[in-house]
Amino acid sequence: MPLSPRPRAVIVTATALLLSLSAASCGDDAKGDDHDLTAQKLSWKTCEAPSESEGGGTAPSPLPDGDVWQCATMKAPLDWDDPKGNTIRIALIRARSSGTESRRIGSLVFNFGGPGLSGVKTLPSFGEDYGRLRTRYDLVSFDPRGVGRSAGVRCEDDAALDEYFQQDGTPDDAAERTEFVDNTKAFNSACEENSGKTLPHVRTTDAARDMDLMRQVLGDDKLHYFGFSYGTELGGVYAHLFPENVGRAVFDAVVDPTQTAEQGSLGQAKGFQLALDNYARDCVSQAEGCPVGDTEQDVEDRIVKLLGDLDSKPITGVFPRDLTESEATAGIAQALYSQDLWQYLTEGLEQAYNGDGQLLMLLSDSLNGRSENGEYSNITAANVSINCADDKPRYTTEDVEARLAEFRAASPVFGEWLAWSMLGCADWAVAGAADHPDVRAPGSAPILVIGNTGDPATPYGGARKMVEALGAGVGIELTYKGQGHGAYGSGNACVQKAVDGYLLTGKVPKTGTVCS
Repeated sequence: MPLSPRPRAVIVTATALLLSLSAASCGDDAKGDDHDLTAQKLSWKTCEAPSESEGGGTAPSPLPDGDVWQCATMKAPLDWDDPKGNTIRIALIRARSSGTESRRIGSLVFNFGGPGLSGVKTLPSFGEDYGRLRTRYDLVSFDPRGVGRSAGVRCEDDAALDEYFQQDGTPDDAAERTEFVDNTKAFNSACEENSGKTLPHVRTTDAARDMDLMRQVLGDDKLHYFGFSYGTELGGVYAHLFPENVGRAVFDAVVDPTQTAEQGSLGQAKGFQLALDNYARDCVSQAEGCPVGDTEQDVEDRIVKLLGDLDSKPITGVFPRDLTESEATAGIAQALYSQDLWQYLTEGLEQAYNGDGQLLMLLSDSLNGRSENGEYSNITAANVSINCADDKPRYTTEDVEARLAEFRAASPVFGEWLAWSMLGCADWAVAGAADHPDVRAPGSAPILVIGNTGDPATPYGGARKMVEALGAGVGIELTYKGQGHGAYGSGNACVQKAVDGYLLTGKVPKTGTVCS
């Protein structure tokens, strides 16, 4: 996930990390068909390689049983208040169920978070992990509106984005603050100039309505859903709008739906600091010693010093770019998303202390959606656009300065960086919808809500808040005592048994279940 401004977070894997915008138009600019869009037939074809706006790369490999991934596009109204007006195309991907037709439940729709992550790009990387679920479901994901090939929002070009991510994200004086604000406004103006027709129509409520149309076009009576990170917010909004249409649903790495954007940023500061503390504790406990510090406090003090040094004097990164304080902070944050990446954080810090910022910059590039060829996906543009369309508050430099002490206390590493990110919607072209999403869902089927005690990006307390907000009898809470962002992908047998049991057999786990 790019953290500029800071999003609700996305699911990443170490494997995915270490291993053209031509489709990103605002829409078809064509009137909706005379017939109901729910009657449209999808034309499924073997998937091509993801577009650069989706993150680039090669076409998805065949599944373990030899079946191929199939892609299609679905028409949806650009403006859900004018369903007969102009349409956009929503990009879909699926893997047909490997089981018999008699045992097939329907489609299981995935959203991997962000907001802004391409489901068309991401789902195939988890194909083998979801093999059991595929025995009874077609696995389906999509690029939500504003993302990738689904009327993808376009803002600044690749060269401008390089400069955008290298800017000083923790301004120290009036001149630096002015430059930071000017850069933010320039980015936001580019979004309006290049995608102004789309920006009013990328709210989470719009994406939720797309999912209900998708449910009908896929031929399902109920929406069976697996949402990660921001995908839990999208799922909660769907459940609020269409409680009677909720099937078997799982929320993992859960967003706190009761928080404002400011509260969410402060929560992330605390969450990433907790994850950094856990990393430092693990590092110094190793028998061979920790090469980046002798004690937990020493590890963190050296990181703070490194960032301070980079603020005044960047070091060599990925040629021809230098590693700045902001990109080093982003790289450290990226490595905290998965315990599998901690070893690369240690290596990256070791290198940086010796004047080589290449690995930390590669981690930062992954977070920001930059490929090795220097091209960016549209995850940052989509993330900003969706967040700013959703979030009503508009913060000023005075708001940030008034809260800096609290953010610094929450995290000496990430606090200021996350505080200044609150300016991300300055002068945005579209008014935000609300202080926080409405996820009340009386009458919905049970939704399994999983919180991870060590989650950096969606702190553990958000799961309980989601359960409470969904309402009595709807949210079923499960706790995973682990590290990283999300629980199901950790490989924990207890979590996977609970999730698979619910999705495959309908067995609802006992609320309050704890997995470790």
